[in-house]
Amino acid sequence: MTDRKKTLKRKLLHAGGWQVAKRVAKMVPFGGTVVAVVLVGSDIKNKGVGKGLLNSGIDAIPFVGLAKNAVELFKGDFIPDKEKKVKV
Repeated sequence: MTDRKKTLKRKLLHAGGWQVAKRVAKMVPFGGTVVAVVLVGSDIKNKGVGKGLLNSGIDAIPFVGLAKNAVELFKGDFIPDKEKKVKV
């Protein structure tokens, strides 16, 4: 068999697809609450403790989280991620 490497376009599509899938899962009214609670750790890791808890708290409120995530699909995050540390 041939060993196929993933192209940059394929990697971006894969990563972007996962992000969209998480957002869509959060948009289901009461199931979205469960998804938001499960993803609290990743929100804290990406946004910091305060902003991550705030973001997850908003997502966990059934119809408010639905509206927030629907807008974020098109506009981007309301609460931006923290700066990534560059390894030297």
